Amino acid sequence: MRFPTLRGAAGLAALALASAALAAPPETADPDTRAWWAITEELSSDAMEGRDTGSAGYDRAAEVVARAFAAAGLKPAGSDGGWFQPVDMDEIAITRAALRVGDRTLAFLHDYRLTPTAAMPAHFAAPLAYRGYCDASVLGAVAGKIVICHATRRAGLPGDAGRETAVKAAGGIGILSIADPGFTVEPPRWPAAYARQVKLAGAPADTDRFVRIIVNAGALGKLTGKSEAEAADLIAKGSRGDPLPAFDVAERLDARFETRARRIRSSNVLGLLPGTDPAKAGETIAVSAHLDGYGHGEPIDGDGLYNGTLDDAAYVALLIRLAQQRQGKGYARPLLFAAFAGEEKGLLGGEYFVAHPTIPKADLAGNINLDQLRPIFPLDLLTVHALDDNSLGADARAVAEGLGIAVQRDPEPERNMLKRSEHWVFIKAGIPATGFVFGYRPGTKSEEIYRHWYRTGYHTPQDDPDQPIDWRAAGDFNRFFYALVDRVANKDSAPGWNADSALKPKP
Repeated sequence: MRFPTLRGAAGLAALALASAALAAPPETADPDTRAWWAITEELSSDAMEGRDTGSAGYDRAAEVVARAFAAAGLKPAGSDGGWFQPVDMDEIAITRAALRVGDRTLAFLHDYRLTPTAAMPAHFAAPLAYRGYCDASVLGAVAGKIVICHATRRAGLPGDAGRETAVKAAGGIGILSIADPGFTVEPPRWPAAYARQVKLAGAPADTDRFVRIIVNAGALGKLTGKSEAEAADLIAKGSRGDPLPAFDVAERLDARFETRARRIRSSNVLGLLPGTDPAKAGETIAVSAHLDGYGHGEPIDGDGLYNGTLDDAAYVALLIRLAQQRQGKGYARPLLFAAFAGEEKGLLGGEYFVAHPTIPKADLAGNINLDQLRPIFPLDLLTVHALDDNSLGADARAVAEGLGIAVQRDPEPERNMLKRSEHWVFIKAGIPATGFVFGYRPGTKSEEIYRHWYRTGYHTPQDDPDQPIDWRAAGDFNRFFYALVDRVANKDSAPGWNADSALKPKP
């Protein structure tokens, strides 16, 4: 794995120790873990080109998954009796961008990024106003201006929605949001891979012309004309939540964009393992992971292919391994194997499936989702989504503790991980669901490794098959998953909501 250079001898030494401890060759792992990794390597090889939504590489990977499901004895559960459920989507991509303030040019994807919309103006020029945290009380005269705001995530300061509401109410035409480097639990990553918006075909058209741009904190000087020291002082204060000034920028911002709109298609891959108990035939458990990745994007350290090995090829591979182990032998309940498309573009494949299920929606009794999993340090603690909300949480606790793994609620709710993968689309539909994150205790080597991966591996080309893996931890999680599926699919009662859950369906 080609991590960007850490600063300082201590950082380099820590990385060297971590890599030496974790980068054991797959041959030292148990046979099931080696078989799992072989599938992972195939799905995230360069030949699959990162499995971007709408790409030929994604289609190749989907064919691999379908063939594996068939060979393992699953029954096709897609549309029209096949393995695939096609999902049509509409994409808008920025193909060329230019943004300057006076004679200062900002680098697209490195200094700023944005999500294009159909309503976004192709060219706009406007005065700039710096207004700190953009609380309504400090905005003043910003009508017709684009406002620079610190996107600081601290209690008592405006959030994204609050800032936008305030700026719109004051007549501002857009926001340049400074990505907060002080949000250390998941710091901003630069460069961005690309600038695209993908929606399900037929989604309501965008009509809002309000401009929304995310700015690299290191580019604040280019925006404001402040010196490097002055800009760094503003960033440091903004990250701490200290008082900030308000001022107008002397030069105007000028931005020009070229976009491409197209209809794209990727398919969910769906297979069914029929159940053995007729009384439980209407209590299907969906096991899911997302097949898509980022594909080709802005190069980092000379590598422009975002392989998406741990996110999420490895856990589509785990679905395949489960099917291979069963070889058509069912549990009491039916099991639906789902490799979803379009997760990285907004949970689109999962959303489409829940809205257009290929089995009766009433028969979907629960979902166990695999994403957000990083087997790069020992597994002795597991974060369980919706731990206290439905019976799957109690099932996960029982299985984990039987394997010597403690469980916890999400210790970082500010990251909103609950809503960032497909378990959320099932929960929204009233179907009990859960997902998992490798946990760590504060101040440990495990936390250091985890934080480093989110700075340098998450949604980057460095998430590839060459990265260090803790093979024992990987095998431990895989065994946890197999045991959890066995428990949920065979127990007397189907998954259900806990009475005091805030997530359960409203009556």
